Amino acid sequence: MNIRTRTFVISLIATACSAAHGQLAWEQTQLELHPAAGDAEAVAHFKYENKGDKVIRFLSVRPSCGCTAAALKKNDVAPGEKGEITATFNIGARTGIQQKTLNVETDDPAHQFTVLTMRTVIAQLADVQPTFVFWEAGEEPKAKTIIVKAGKDVVMKNIAVTSSSPAFTTEVRAGAGPGEFRINVRPRDTSKPADATLTIVPAFENQPGKSFFANARITGPAAAAR
Repeated sequence: MNIRTRTFVISLIATACSAAHGQLAWEQTQLELHPAAGDAEAVAHFKYENKGDKVIRFLSVRPSCGCTAAALKKNDVAPGEKGEITATFNIGARTGIQQKTLNVETDDPAHQFTVLTMRTVIAQLADVQPTFVFWEAGEEPKAKTIIVKAGKDVVMKNIAVTSSSPAFTTEVRAGAGPGEFRINVRPRDTSKPADATLTIVPAFENQPGKSFFANARITGPAAAAR
């Protein structure tokens, strides 16, 4: 057997061995989601197909955090069969870009481990700036302002504000434009330290209720120099 024939035979054997294995092909291993403002969840569908001639078994699917759940309809994938893993991300109070992963393990020797990535871009219902206002001890108790603006494509009709401490009063006024409000926060007395959490509850149109928070504080007197 010459070298060329031997090489051809080895290639045929390798191809046959490879064909005997399963081959799980993923349509996409990375998905970007854009849930609507106010959505409670973001759902990703990772689709796959067994392109081999052997049954492939899922051994485990492990989300990277407790805020993400994975659902698999069946563990065994027959040759030629298609399916999907559904990943559900609980948005909660999170905003901005959130990236979560699923670690998938199968008995496919060619692709035993796969990492599926879901990148979720969460729109803000409202922006609160600043989230902290303070007065020094003995400072004149003038009002300081917190601005609340509705997020993009969000209609905010009005807001309600409550203070966890009677040491501060709040007053809500319309802001410079639609979907903007001003919260004037005023301490009753700055002679002694005080803290308060301000709970801000906007009334959105066609959106579920959600609370935002800011803090107000009267600092203690500066330490005497030694």
